[in-house]
Amino acid sequence: MMKKKILALLLATVMVLGLAACGGGNDGNSAGAGSNAGTAGSDTGSAGNTDNAGGSGSGAELTFTTGGDQGTYYGFGSVLAGQISDRTGTAVTAIVGNGSQQNIYAMDEGDAQLGFVQSDVMAYAYNGTSLFEDEGKIDSFSTVAALYMEQVQIITVDPEIKTVADLKGKSVSVGDSGSGVYFNALDVLGAYDMTLDDIKPTFQSFGDSADALQDGKIDAAFIVAGAPTTAVVSLSTNRDVYVVELDDEHIDKLIATSPYYSKNVIPAAAYGLEKDATTVAVGAVIIARDDVSEDAVYDVVSGIFESIDTLGHDKKSELSLDFAASITAVPYHPGAAKYFSEKGFDVPTK
Repeated sequence: MMKKKILALLLATVMVLGLAACGGGNDGNSAGAGSNAGTAGSDTGSAGNTDNAGGSGSGAELTFTTGGDQGTYYGFGSVLAGQISDRTGTAVTAIVGNGSQQNIYAMDEGDAQLGFVQSDVMAYAYNGTSLFEDEGKIDSFSTVAALYMEQVQIITVDPEIKTVADLKGKSVSVGDSGSGVYFNALDVLGAYDMTLDDIKPTFQSFGDSADALQDGKIDAAFIVAGAPTTAVVSLSTNRDVYVVELDDEHIDKLIATSPYYSKNVIPAAAYGLEKDATTVAVGAVIIARDDVSEDAVYDVVSGIFESIDTLGHDKKSELSLDFAASITAVPYHPGAAKYFSEKGFDVPTK
């Protein structure tokens, strides 16, 4: 009888120890997952960057406002968000946005932590000019990185519309009201001594503009995005697409008054054009709220630039550290500045 009691006590002790071991194993697995996330973050940054590993291990979650679902902002932004999330411990979710101005508003109100913006629009916000003249400056954000050039594309399906002057009296989409595209349209028209009174303006998104061109409801559309742009590519599968070019005289006049533009070329292959088309462009830039942690923004930049070749988007060929660190209008976030400093680039900070 005594032997049976001893055996029972031994069995109970073994079971308790086994349960304790299982509990310890679960904690160990959780710690392991956190460690792996931290390692992923540090692998994409510089070797031995314990600060970044710590930031990655904290599991920051950032919302990234992009653009319409038929534009380059959303397509490329979704790819970038996926890569940053996969390669660092900072999780980024790309969402559809309503253009540069609205993206800045969303970030200022705390609805997002990252945003895609045009370089001209972010300068307007930071200085309280143009689009932001009425409400005053918004300076609660910093530059993360410049990524690529966004061409001012004047798209038509009418081969008789060859110059901006040919838009007189025509029905032309100038982007959503108050959008960056709208002000780009005003700038380009102004370089040709034209205003909205010289055209019949409509205020439509990229996708709606493409549909209206397809259906013959408008004659042309201003679309400011990296070419090829999804909406225009879709249009080109059903209709012959033409890009209205800008000549050197008017490009020089535009740049003289608005120096954030630069001469640019849309390759013929983008939409099956007969030849390359000359236009102007502004920069596509990622910005972040100032209160996003240094570690999280470091993860964003390193997640993009340490593995450019693995990005599943044509725009990856336009990424470079030189261009990424070239912004002067708005200071850089400390997390971005830290990464660029490690790569030999000094960028302005607040």
